[in-house]
Amino acid sequence: MMMNLIFSRYVWGLILFFFVLRLAAQEQVLVEAESFGEKGGWVVDQQSFPVLHSSYLMAHGMGRPVADAKTKVKFPKRGMYQVWVRTKDWAPFPVGPGKFQLFVDGKVLQSTFGESGDGAWKWYSGGEVKVAKDSVELVLKDLTGFNGRVDAIFFTKERDVAPPNELADMNVLRNKLLGLDAGRKEMGDFDLVVVGGGVAGTCAALSAARLGLKVALIQDRPLLGGNNSSEVRVHLMGDLDKSYYPKLGRIVRELDNGDPGNGNPDAKEYGDARKFAMVKAEKKLSLFINTHVYQAETENNRVKAVIGRDIETNEERRFTGKYFADCTGDGTLGFLAGADFRMGRESKKETGESLAADKADDFTLGTSNLWASLPVDSVTTFPETPWALPFTEEYHIDEVQSDWQWETGFGNFNTITEAEQIRDHNLRAVYGNWSYLKNHKPEKYAKRELAWVAYIGGKRESRRLMGDHILTQMDIQEGKMYPDATVTATWTIDLHFPDKKNTLYFPDEEFFAGTKHIRVAPYTIPYRCLYSRNIDNLFMAGRDISTTHVAFGSTRVMRTCGMMGEVVGMAASVANKYQTTPRGVYEKHLSELMGMIKD
Repeated sequence: MMMNLIFSRYVWGLILFFFVLRLAAQEQVLVEAESFGEKGGWVVDQQSFPVLHSSYLMAHGMGRPVADAKTKVKFPKRGMYQVWVRTKDWAPFPVGPGKFQLFVDGKVLQSTFGESGDGAWKWYSGGEVKVAKDSVELVLKDLTGFNGRVDAIFFTKERDVAPPNELADMNVLRNKLLGLDAGRKEMGDFDLVVVGGGVAGTCAALSAARLGLKVALIQDRPLLGGNNSSEVRVHLMGDLDKSYYPKLGRIVRELDNGDPGNGNPDAKEYGDARKFAMVKAEKKLSLFINTHVYQAETENNRVKAVIGRDIETNEERRFTGKYFADCTGDGTLGFLAGADFRMGRESKKETGESLAADKADDFTLGTSNLWASLPVDSVTTFPETPWALPFTEEYHIDEVQSDWQWETGFGNFNTITEAEQIRDHNLRAVYGNWSYLKNHKPEKYAKRELAWVAYIGGKRESRRLMGDHILTQMDIQEGKMYPDATVTATWTIDLHFPDKKNTLYFPDEEFFAGTKHIRVAPYTIPYRCLYSRNIDNLFMAGRDISTTHVAFGSTRVMRTCGMMGEVVGMAASVANKYQTTPRGVYEKHLSELMGMIKD
């Protein structure tokens, strides 16, 4: 009897808990800014997803206010609501320029956002509004064109209770109000799941699909090509005509749209349409753009599935597969799956490399946000930028267009967890320098204006996933030819460092790079660098393969990375044929793989 009474109270307690939870949800509305139906001139930025677990909208107008973003929102109840906006002041020096307003059903909120002087993402009160209809329109109005940003908008009937700023609590709130887990879609089971749609990933997916595998290609941006897309605009480097195996590089050649240089103001020069056409032509290949993979399901040192989220709609997607390929550049999938990795520089003592650092550290090559200006018919203006980096007659960069040297990182910032800060530092350099040129060198710049500034960073280095072989400086310079020699690489050992003059004027805030090219003869990359040493079904291709920091300085260019992808596609087909692992291909079927490569 007593047990029945206790059980009855427990059940009623659960019912009451879920009733209260449901009632609270009915009095709260969460709007993710990236899901706005009309983006206007605002852009979606997902680069900080590993930190924020969310994308956000940004008003990237290069100093000219962008068109309004608009969306319709349904409310479960009418009445008075407290409004909160999750945003930040991205350049609090002392106050940044990213000001914007929020209109609710045609009425502007009392607060202007983005000028708090606080560089952290937080919720800011917008006051109280009356919701008199079941559906109201929200409008984001940019006031400056200088990269104001908003993550989410929250409505609640509770007074003086701010939504949570802690990431774990924010994840609970998102899941409760958006139903992320409940709405997760199964996207299918694949022979090979390629995460990362840069040149390496696109080549891996095409190679495997053409060999008969059922392939998923997952890309976290709306375009393919990564650094070679029109969002970043880095040209392809590395030679294809010096390969020991002429078959390798055929897919790279198909993708190649010529050499427009770095930061060309004409987006069409980078061949976005060509890349899409090639991928869509393959019947065995399914493309999933705008999908950021943030979770891996593993069992017995194997990846079983990956879960991604649409960077605009927040729809959750789950992909299962036999084999997976990390072509993210950041080693994202490997990291999520628990793969061994390195980040930063090894020491001379550890690797025996003459070019290695004396002591191991977290120094990495940096990230570029390229830009270009164009001549115009009449005089144009550009505002003073007190929040940007300061330039003077003594030090400024007298250029109408950037090149690779515009680079931030070098151990001053973590290229993964501080990607937003790196991009923002680059923007402060670009806008500050351009403001100086426009306002102090009118004879050259009065009739020029910014035509394009990248808001997506072109990243060089982050994690390197460890394989059964770690490529070293000695492998490269001695031209070692291992039995599993595959991709032929030709680029110099090209390790960037802060430009000395830039360091003099901006110590620990460098944004301009130098390098010393150490030329090498064509050499080969062993297949064992292209799969994980501790995750049994994980391949990798691109800048996250198994190398030392020094060797990475040569392997990282995109034509070379594309050939790695081609090899991974071939190896996956052999592994699938014999139901073995990537390592099993090396141990038992290397002759067949090499036969495919040699053709």
